[in-house]
Amino acid sequence: MQKFNSTENKDTRSGFGAGLLEIGKENKNVVALCADLIGSLKMDAFKNEFPERFFQAGIAEANMTGVAAGLTIGGKIPFIGTFANFATGRVYDQIRQSIAYSNKNVKICASHAGLTLGEDGATHQILEDIGLMKMLPNMVVINTADYNQTKAATIAIAEYNGPVYIRFGRPKVPNFTKENQKFEIGKAVLFKKGKDLTIFATGHLVWKALKASEILEDKGISAEVINIHTIKPLDKNTVIESVRKTKAVVTAEEHLRNGGLGDSIAQFLSRNLPTPIEMVAVDDSFGESGKSEDLLKKYNIDIPNIVAASETVIMRK
Repeated sequence: MQKFNSTENKDTRSGFGAGLLEIGKENKNVVALCADLIGSLKMDAFKNEFPERFFQAGIAEANMTGVAAGLTIGGKIPFIGTFANFATGRVYDQIRQSIAYSNKNVKICASHAGLTLGEDGATHQILEDIGLMKMLPNMVVINTADYNQTKAATIAIAEYNGPVYIRFGRPKVPNFTKENQKFEIGKAVLFKKGKDLTIFATGHLVWKALKASEILEDKGISAEVINIHTIKPLDKNTVIESVRKTKAVVTAEEHLRNGGLGDSIAQFLSRNLPTPIEMVAVDDSFGESGKSEDLLKKYNIDIPNIVAASETVIMRK
């Protein structure tokens, strides 16, 4: 049986910080702005290395967003950092009008997304940000799985000309993807081949999908596991190729069912290859304060839920 192992646990926000420092060294047009959360976003190293290219916006996210849009006119590549809730919901109008509408080359870097923000509670645990951002024309939406992938994605988006929303988190999670990997925007990653169903997972749920596939294999169920790190643009070729083979789908994400990864895949398959699908996601609810792992269990987005959804969808084939 194929086993998946992680040598260490690392937080994805630190992957962002490491990637930001690296691209800062490679590209002098990269600048960074933060809304009074330098430590939380792990932007310290960039600030210390390039103080002339770092701007502390304070708790004024709308202003920071507008300033970033303006900086692109002079050829700069601004990376703006704050919590996912403040990076999207608080400044949606500014993102829509100043960045997406005019296709500005701004990178919106959002930490502390989803339930795994934990004790800070529902007001900070945004679960609708992927939906908000993927609906905007011109916007690329990325949700990374671990430290290594977050670092690679941060480096990659500096090379992309256009607005990007990249989402990552606070807790330490298994770091299981390759070090120094090349991140390709819009290209899904096949982690495990299978024939009975496909599990499309994103963000923190990718590792849990891999562990669920091990349990399923013990039950005689062969699950294909694919990491959809780029939700928009969706890798339609990989999706359709896998689903033609397995004929059953489970999606797994730390987001609301409405507007998330599952929603994107269901829309695509309904038009091209109608397929039984089960979605492991938060069901039309805000979060609450608690330990991150406890919250994932309570809101039914943990390993047993992926296993159960897989068994259900196979019965629907």
